[in-house]
Formats: sequence, structure tokens, C-alpha cells
Amino acid sequence: MKRSVLIVLAMVLTACAASGAADPARNVEKYLQAKVKGDATAMRALLCSKMEAQLDQEATTFKGVVGVNIDGMACQRDGNSDVVRCQGKIVALYGTEKMDFPLVAYKVVQEDGEWKYCGETQ
Repeated sequence: MKRSVLIVLAMVLTACAASGAADPARNVEKYLQAKVKGDATAMRALLCSKMEAQLDQEATTFKGVVGVNIDGMACQRDGNSDVVRCQGKIVALYGTEKMDFPLVAYKVVQEDGEWKYCGETQ
């Protein structure tokens, strides 16, 4: 009986661990939300190692922008690929001028058992 309980517990833990790693679209959404907020700590946890050197630049993209938000964001993984395609836009208010930055497709890679944002792609 103990053995079967341990097997079930191991299966549950494996499923839980895999579920966090299995949603690259959600991690891209989290990354974009952190970028808009300028939250470098949150971004670092979601950024691939290849882009670590660009963290400061990414985190300050909207620094000094008073009104910035994400409008209509919906991201979805492109099949089983390493691409997440997003709809919606980042809306930023620079003084009195409103600028829209459409959300596009983003590359993701799996590192340390998690999907990481790794820049824009085509």
C-alpha cells in the first residue's frame, strides 16, 4: 500500500511540475506585463539566458512613460513550436501623443524546466 501511495504522489508531483513548464504562452504574457511595469526582477525570471545581457534595456523600455498598458492581450503557442503568437497591443502615452505597439510573435525556449521569453520573431 505504501508503495502505491508513493507512486501516485510521484505522478501528481510530476504533473504539477510539468504544468508550469507546459504553458509558454502564459509566460510570454507574464513577461510582457512585467516589461510594461518595468519589473526587472519578474522579467529576469522569465527571460532566456541568451537575452540576459539585454535585461536593463528591456526593463527600461517604458521608463518615464506615465500611461502605459496592455490592451486585448491574448497569446497562444503556435502548435508545438518554439513560437508564441500574441494579439493585442501595448498602448503608451508620451506627453499628449498616444502610441500603439502591436503584440507580435515571440520566441520561447525551455531552460531549467521552464519556458522562457527569448525575443521577437517572425
